[in-house]
Amino acid sequence: MKTNTKISTGVIGSDHITGTLNNLRYVRKQLLLALMMLSSLILFANGDPTGEKSTASTPAPNGGDGEYVTQTKETQAKTTPEMAVKMLKEGNERFVNDEMINRDLMEQVEQTSTGQYPIAAVVSCIDSRIPTEIVFDQGVGDIFNARIAGNFVNTDILGSLEFACKVAGAKAIVVMGHTSCGAVKGAVDYVELGNLTSMLDHIEPAIDAVKDIKDNRNSKNPEFVQKVSDKNVELTIEKIRSDSDVLRDMHDKGEIAIVGAMYDVETGKVTFF
Repeated sequence: MKTNTKISTGVIGSDHITGTLNNLRYVRKQLLLALMMLSSLILFANGDPTGEKSTASTPAPNGGDGEYVTQTKETQAKTTPEMAVKMLKEGNERFVNDEMINRDLMEQVEQTSTGQYPIAAVVSCIDSRIPTEIVFDQGVGDIFNARIAGNFVNTDILGSLEFACKVAGAKAIVVMGHTSCGAVKGAVDYVELGNLTSMLDHIEPAIDAVKDIKDNRNSKNPEFVQKVSDKNVELTIEKIRSDSDVLRDMHDKGEIAIVGAMYDVETGKVTFF
């Protein structure tokens, strides 16, 4: 007796191949997980469960080579004003050379959740090209930021700086302008636009103080714009000392440094005055 058996090779073959592929994917996934677990065990056995150096922000003030810490009350207390400025200079050098520290920022968020102990306060422009923590290669909890177009100070910012230094313990104030500053350009052109007009009036003393350029005193003259920017930083430092008894007293006692700086938007380099 002849039996006719029909085999749908196309359908059965397709299902079989699909199942086999799924099984292979599952095995591959399990192998990868096993390798990851093995790597973690090896790293843990070697005393480094992360596989990286301890991350965080600035070099430890105790001078440990290659050691980086999230700032604490103890590390801040050991930091002198000179050391704080030096840390920012070294951080900018790392930024320019593309050698920035690999930080675990979320770990720093956790570490600073119960308090902050920054080493410095930076007064800088609102310009989006100058993210202060990045250009100084600092982390969470390392520096205070006071950002305003034209990097000038008023009563509100002076009060903020007094808090940063006298209350929170920051050891340095950096007033940082930048090249090609739009606020300075607007000021030298006497732009009028809503509240911007009165804000730019704060830069006018720097404009008046630049005496050696007689012609083309406008935004089309880059030399004039830069000289006004430099002078604006200098006058802002003078205003901090003249208008804040608290900060002047701390500065006179050597408890804080007050320095000027200029950021170059073309190179990323910060030049300190």
